[in-house]
Amino acid sequence: MVNEKAYQHGSQRSLIRELFEYGRQRSAVVGRDAICDFSLGNPSVPPPAAVHEAYLSLLESGEDMLNHGYTSAAGCDELRSAVAGSLTRRFGMAISPENVYVTCGAAASLSSCFGALTLDAQSEFVALAPFFPEYRCFAEALGGKLRVVPADEESFQIDFAALEAVIGPHTQGVIVNSPNNPSGVVYTAETVRKLAQLLEEKSRQYGKVIYLISDEPYRELVYGDVEVPFLPAYYANTLVCYSYSKSLSLPGERIGYVLVPDCVEDSRRVFDAVAGAARLLGYVCAPSLVQRVIARCVDVQPDLTVYTRNRNLLIDSLSAMGYHCARPDGAFYLFLRSPRGSGAEFSQLAKEKDVLLVPGGGFGCENWLRIAYCVDTATVERSLERFELLQGK
Repeated sequence: MVNEKAYQHGSQRSLIRELFEYGRQRSAVVGRDAICDFSLGNPSVPPPAAVHEAYLSLLESGEDMLNHGYTSAAGCDELRSAVAGSLTRRFGMAISPENVYVTCGAAASLSSCFGALTLDAQSEFVALAPFFPEYRCFAEALGGKLRVVPADEESFQIDFAALEAVIGPHTQGVIVNSPNNPSGVVYTAETVRKLAQLLEEKSRQYGKVIYLISDEPYRELVYGDVEVPFLPAYYANTLVCYSYSKSLSLPGERIGYVLVPDCVEDSRRVFDAVAGAARLLGYVCAPSLVQRVIARCVDVQPDLTVYTRNRNLLIDSLSAMGYHCARPDGAFYLFLRSPRGSGAEFSQLAKEKDVLLVPGGGFGCENWLRIAYCVDTATVERSLERFELLQGK
């Protein structure tokens, strides 16, 4: 006998992964250049030169056990200090190394936060559609539940009336993801202020802290003069989950952190609960070599040249064809409204022309599709004629 829930999650890949695997198999038949694969958020831009240089320097240092041995469970002192210093400089809030718990990427960060805050089988977490589908797995891992707030499909900011209706006495946390996967939308400062006010009111109403869990792997991927609000500056009881997967093009290295700032009520107890949940889930001691690499690169910023070009080309071209898109100010996703049928139906039509688009149903928006434009520009250019055919022009 095996755990039935675990079996279901293991035997059925996510739709994103299913499309990605289909693309790999299909490219073996028709050739990689014949496939326009927009399925997976796998950065096409190489890591910055500073990352490469840090790896080489560390590997040539001769400090093999420092590079490859265990670190402290919460991460090496070098990285925790570097992260704390960078956040303090950038956001003007005093952060210490003791506020930083290093994790095996954003998945481990989120899972550890959900585990830390799950009190019993009635504990609920709230996701704002559109949302990353794996939140459900993470929330349920240690017995919690996920409730979903429908999307405001005009602005993709927050439908506050719908959010207020969902928050209840068992709500432990509200998850926000800005810049957003899949829409690319960035929550404005006004939205964040209203969210903070609502959570403060609901915390008082229910006589308990309702935490804000901020999922921020795309924080550095923004366009123009758009700013991403630093949520702990707006709402004290915020836990920040960060990953270097997207900003430094290191998704396979699985490195990130949870920030539990001092402004969180009973912050040391919350931090220890995050650490304990990571232990329960087996996420103790992130890979040591990449910890030391990141310690040298915490202030390195991504090169957005390719993403900006792809974004503008898609928005301009698809809009001219009559498609409707949510305007992405961050990340490397474009959320496209299906011109006919559901997102799943249009995804199948696109698949027949070897264009791989992720249906929006898993994100909580049935009539939309996600385009991951973190690909080479040639792929975007090849896709345009096919999008026009799909539009029926």
